[in-house]
This record gives sequence, C-alpha cells and structure tokens, in this order.
Amino acid sequence: MTGLPLLPTIVVDFTGSGLVIFLSFMALRYSYFLVKLQPKNFIWGFLFYFCFAMAAFSISRGVGHILRIILVLEEQEALWHRLSPWSGGFNTLLMISVASATIYYHSGLAAYKAIRSEAEKLAEANRKLAETADELQKVNTYLEDMVEERTLALSKSEKKFRHFFENSKDMVYFCDIGGKITDINQSGLRMLGFDSPPEQFNLLSFFKDDRALDQYLAAISENGFVSDFEMELESSDGSARHILLSANAIFDKNGFMTGCEGIAKDMTRLRNMTDQLIKQEKMASVGQVAAGVAHEINTPLGIILGYTQLMMDDFDKTGEVYGNLQVIERQTKVCRKIVADLLKFSRQSGSAKIEIDLNEIIEDVLAVTEHYLNISHIQVSRRFTPALPRVIGDAEKLRQVFINLFNNAQHAMADGGEIIVTTSHDPAANEVIASVRDTGTGIADDIKPKIFDPFFTTKEVGKGTGLGLSVTYGIIRDHDGSIAVESPVPEAETGRKMQGTAFYVRLPVAVEKNAINEEQ
Repeated sequence: MTGLPLLPTIVVDFTGSGLVIFLSFMALRYSYFLVKLQPKNFIWGFLFYFCFAMAAFSISRGVGHILRIILVLEEQEALWHRLSPWSGGFNTLLMISVASATIYYHSGLAAYKAIRSEAEKLAEANRKLAETADELQKVNTYLEDMVEERTLALSKSEKKFRHFFENSKDMVYFCDIGGKITDINQSGLRMLGFDSPPEQFNLLSFFKDDRALDQYLAAISENGFVSDFEMELESSDGSARHILLSANAIFDKNGFMTGCEGIAKDMTRLRNMTDQLIKQEKMASVGQVAAGVAHEINTPLGIILGYTQLMMDDFDKTGEVYGNLQVIERQTKVCRKIVADLLKFSRQSGSAKIEIDLNEIIEDVLAVTEHYLNISHIQVSRRFTPALPRVIGDAEKLRQVFINLFNNAQHAMADGGEIIVTTSHDPAANEVIASVRDTGTGIADDIKPKIFDPFFTTKEVGKGTGLGLSVTYGIIRDHDGSIAVESPVPEAETGRKMQGTAFYVRLPVAVEKNAINEEQ
C-alpha cells in the first residue's frame, strides 16, 4: 500500500466519533434536567427528544466508524461489508426521525402556544375564582356582624320614626287611595274622637265641608301634595275642629298613586282665641259708641220723663190724655232701662268689688226668680259644691249675670223644662265655675258665634233688646273671668249630645291676704 499514511485520518475519525458520542450525551443530560425542571414546557420536551435522537444517531454513527476502523485494521473487511448496510439504514432512520421532529416543530409550537394561552386563561380564571372564594369566605365570616350592624341601624331608624309618630302632638296618618286609614297615631285618634281605631275608618268621611274635600282631592290628584290647607274636620262626637293639613301622595314603582301620608295640626284653640280677640275688639268699639250714645240720649229722656210726670198732675186720671201720658212715661222708662243696659255693657258705671260666695249670689237670684220659673213649668236643680272658694266681684252685677242667664233659659223652654245650676272649683286653673244648663231648644251653630254681640236677639220685637248677653259678657270680662256656651250639651255619663244649652262662667279665686303678704 503506497501513498499518504492513514494514521492521522484514523485517529481523527476515531477521536471525532468519541467526541460526538460524548457531546450528544452531555446535551441529552442537560435537556433532561430542563425537562425535569419544567415538565410541561413544550420546547424543553422537543429539545430532549431531539437530543435523544441525536445521541442515538451519534452512537450509531460513531460506533459504526470505530467498528469499521477496527475491522479494517484486523483485515475483516468482508464482515464490515455485511454490517455496513445495517448501520447505514439505522443511521438513516434516526436522521428521518430528527428531520420529522424538526419539520413539525413549528406546528407543535403553535399548538403549544395556543394550549399555553388557554392554560394561562384558565389559570387566571382559577386565580380570580380563588380571590372570589376568599372574598366569599370573608363575607361569610363577617356576614353575621354585617347583618347585625345593619339590623341595629334599621332598628334605630325605625325607633326614631316610631317615637316621632307616636309622640307627635299633631295627627300623623297614612291612608290608601280610597281614603281608608291604614295607620294613625294617638293624637290623630283623639282629634277624631276615638280611643282606638274603629273597623271602618275613612279620613274623607270626617271632612265637614264637601267643597274643602273636593279641593283636597283635586290638589292631591293634580299636584301630588297639599300644603297648609285650612279646613274643618267633624269628629265622631260631632264637634268641629279647625285644622291645618299638609299631605303627600304615595306612588308605586310604576308611578301610580297608591295612597297618601299627611300631618294635621289642630288650630281650633288658636282659631277660637283669634275669634275672641276680634270679638273683644268689636265689643270694645261698640262699648265706646254705646257709652257716647247712652250719655247723649239719657239727658233728653230724663227731660221727657220729667215733663210727662208734671203734665200727668194736670189731667184727670180717668181721661184719655192721662192714659196717653202714662204710655209716654212707660215707654220713656223702657228707653232709660235700655240706656242703663248700654252703660252697663260699656262698663262705664262704678264697681264695688268684695269677696263673695258665688253659691249665695245664685241663691239670692233664685229666691227672686224661682217662683216665676215654676209658674212656667220650669224646675230648678241645684248641684252646688259646698265650701266653694270665694271670688272677688261686684255682687249686684253678678246677680244681673245670672238673672240674664235664667231669663234666656226660660225663653228657650216655652213649654217647660229643667234648669240645672252647677258650681265647682277647678284647682288647676284656680277658678270657680258656675254653669247654667237648660233642656230647651238649643242654639243653632250659625248663630252661636253672634249671641254675645250687642243688639243680637232671636226674641220677637218688643220682647228683648239683644243686650242681655252682651252686658253679661262685659261684666264677666270686667271680673277677669270668661264665659262660654255649649249647645247641644254632652251627657256626663255617656258623652252623648243632649238637647239644650249650657253657659259656663269661670271666675278667678280670690287671693288670700296672707298669700299676698308672703309674695310681698
């Protein structure tokens, strides 16, 4: 064999085959560790398979080269020729496997990315689900505390509303669209004359004036509210109450009105006080006019009466002229009495006030009038409170007060009846109360506010001047007292309204001198 020496080639081939085997196994080892660290990583899995195929290929290729060198050196070339096709075929299969893996790498990588994206989404969903689970756990943990806290807040709010609802001095109510009251406080029940809600309880039935009812319904329907609406309610006992009403409509979620809620303030006392102040001003003005008129008329009446009496001495008592003079005298005296009543009404006459017993004053009046009342078939019932505190007053003027009241009671009972005279003491107001009640025809509501007006009378012409109650009113006011009328009168036992009229005279109790000295 001539030519170049083969030893360097053999050494390089032998060494290269060994290095290929060594390096391929080192790459396989590192890819194995990567797969072990991230078993689900597609790239590391592909790299491990690629290194495994290359390691197998390096063994097949390297061992084939080394085996060929050994067999050639030992002159076993025939054996090598028989093994080389198997070695080459095996190497070809391994190279096809590596090529196939390389060709499908991109498709596999895309699938891997898609799977990984879905996995990441799933992981994110799991993370959010875990967070939600944590929040739910916290909510479940603190749910009882939250519910308890909310319940306490609602209870406190409801307690405030209920306290306002129950303790309000005004009427607070809720009703449905038909006016049926669904809830009302105690002040409202008392205002309407009830102790407890009745079965049939409709607010609209208590409106005294139909026109006011129409205005209320129109305002609620058109505007959804009514504000400071002045009206009168008629309570279950028939008494009228002047109220100031504010109400709002209640709507459901669809905007349909289902009812209303409102507050009503009782203005009856204020209205009465206002009417009394107006009446006092009117009475004071009329009193001033009456005093001036009385003084102007009194002098010519005195002259007419005096000359009439002088002329009567000059004529025969059986003659016609004397009779005419008697008519003039009698009518002049009637005019003078009217003038005297006017002076009393205007409180221009003097007044001597001392401590008096009101029971004795009434007895003095009855001693004079009771016989005449009995003739008219009128019985007098006395219901005096013994040891009644004394009052400061003018005995003569107070007698005139009760004479006027008895006369009015007699006029109201043309066919007979009963007068009930009652006296009592009100310690709370420190007043003595005297009431004169009759069983007569009563006083109509439309004329009740006018009965104390001067010259107002329901008697026939010639039977009354209309000054009796006006004078009575002036005398009582002059004594720092008050007088009120009630008709019809409630029965004490049942509370039902009975026919008749009652006048209530209230006078302040006399202050004892010892008490005055202690105050000073």
